[in-house]
Formats: sequence, structure tokens, C-alpha cells
Amino acid sequence: MDFFLLTLAVVFCMFMSIRVLFLPAEGGKQKISFSHFLWLACLYGTICIGFALIYLLFEIRDISVMLDHGLEISGHFFMKLETAFYFSAMTMFSVGYGELIPVGLGRIIATIQAFIGYTLPAAFVVRTVIDMDINPNQ
Repeated sequence: MDFFLLTLAVVFCMFMSIRVLFLPAEGGKQKISFSHFLWLACLYGTICIGFALIYLLFEIRDISVMLDHGLEISGHFFMKLETAFYFSAMTMFSVGYGELIPVGLGRIIATIQAFIGYTLPAAFVVRTVIDMDINPNQ
């Protein structure tokens, strides 16, 4: 029972921290709108899932684009899907954990995905600033 209460408390604290992004700043101006946040979340999700499906399609065609601990990805469809999604997320949001590495054509695809993942925050900031300049009452 303590585990669930502590987990709930941690989730609540994280939610409250994120919520601060959407509260009005000094002067009553809202820094980030919820619609901007949803836009960014959907954009990241779409790109992450899209690249995962690209990795999966190559793996299904027996064109190895990633290795798991130095071995080709094996297993049933859903195991490959899970691995492709995990690899896509690690490529998009970090530099990876190291157990999955891109090989061959996968290196080019992963490089493109990493570039997109690193430039999206800048695009988000630019879009937010432009929207604030166009709609100064927000």
C-alpha cells in the first residue's frame, strides 16, 4: 500500500511541476498554452512512432538496422515492434542507453531522427514566440 501512495505522490508532484508551465506569469500573460504543449507532444509522438515503424519495416524485411547487445533483433512481431519503438524513443530523446545500436542504413536513419529530435525544441520556442507576437493578449 505504501508503494502505491508514494507512487501517487510522486506522480502528483510531477503533474504540479508541469502545471506551472501553463499558469499566467507576472502581468497576467500566459507563457505556454496547453494547445502548444499538446501540439509539441503530438509532434514528438508522431515522429517517434513514424521512425519506429520505419525501423520495424526494415527489420521485418530482414534488413538489419539495429543490433541488440551486438545481436540481430529476433523474436515475434510485437517484440520487434517494442524494440523498434524503444530504439526510436532513445534516439529521439537522448543519446541512447548503449544496448541498442544502429548499423548500416540504420545509422543514417537514426542520425536524421536525432537531428529532428534536437531541433524540435527550438522550433517550439520560435512558434511560441511568434504566436505571442501575433496574439499579444494571450
